[in-house]
Amino acid sequence: MFNKIRLWKKKPISSNFQDRISALKMRNIPEHVAIIMDGNGRWAKKRKLPRIAGHHEGMKCVKRITTIANDLGIKVLTLYAFSTENWKRPKSEVDYILSLPEQFLGTFLPELIEKNVRVTAIGYTEGLPESTLNALNRAVEQTKHNTGLQLNFALNYGSRAEIIDAVKGVVKDSQSGKIEIDNLSEEMFASYLMTEEIIEPDLLIRTSGEIRISNFMLWQIAYSELYFTEVLWPDFSGQHLIEAIEEFQNRQRRFGGV
Repeated sequence: MFNKIRLWKKKPISSNFQDRISALKMRNIPEHVAIIMDGNGRWAKKRKLPRIAGHHEGMKCVKRITTIANDLGIKVLTLYAFSTENWKRPKSEVDYILSLPEQFLGTFLPELIEKNVRVTAIGYTEGLPESTLNALNRAVEQTKHNTGLQLNFALNYGSRAEIIDAVKGVVKDSQSGKIEIDNLSEEMFASYLMTEEIIEPDLLIRTSGEIRISNFMLWQIAYSELYFTEVLWPDFSGQHLIEAIEEFQNRQRRFGGV
């Protein structure tokens, strides 16, 4: 099956591509880019391959985009890898998707360390397979002192559940006297979310042509710029990321003002 899947190979970067990167860096680069990686199954279906082949190809795209994001000087890259709703998929597909972090980190971790990338994760980790957790914890531990791009995986993550848990935390601390409920602010509430130590996304990208948020960072993207593309995730390239950032740079962010 995987004989049909092209192995990732590093291609020479064209001078035009480098020129566009240089031009981007002269303007406002989004500090936090969040991506809903969608379209793996459709990518495989178009090629008459099993759905897991699309997820395998999508994993290679994660490497590609992480490398470019790091080169661009993006501070945080959050990737929606597995949602709390994805458990509804066939068990064989779920098992394969949840094996991908181990595969990815098993091969790419030395390069992440070399490139000064720091790995983090948000989500309900207690529901993940032990092998996935071990690979993730190992990557977090070995990169915790890195100061470059923060590669943040959203694994078994759902924003509504996150917000409900934050509300429970606020209520509990209010009842115990740790906080005064009348003093609750947006900033204080945000500290109860899984992303308490992560800046909010400047740019949210969704691939595959679907125009919805799918329970992803609902609180955090209140003022994010949204960018939707019909490109399927396995086909999403550095050029496509540059196009999204160019679009971001051409927008005027008002944050409710004029």
